[in-house]
Amino acid sequence: MRQAAPLPLPADLGGKTVAFLDNTKATFQLLAREMAAELADRYGVARVVFDRKANAASPAPPDVLARLAAADLVVTGSAD
Repeated sequence: MRQAAPLPLPADLGGKTVAFLDNTKATFQLLAREMAAELADRYGVARVVFDRKANAASPAPPDVLARLAAADLVVTGSAD
């Protein structure tokens, strides 16, 4: 799956699905879970999805990317 340019961010997160792609760094899961709670409480995010890569250095496999594609917003990052 390829995307030529980033899609625009949603103007409002109410009722949306946000996905987090865990890069297997030590504290990413803690950071992502805290962010998910804040997004639900403050902005009305309806659903949060967590997925995981095999390791921080490799790209997400096609099946993970396909699951993430259903989300309105995907958060990735490092949390060392």
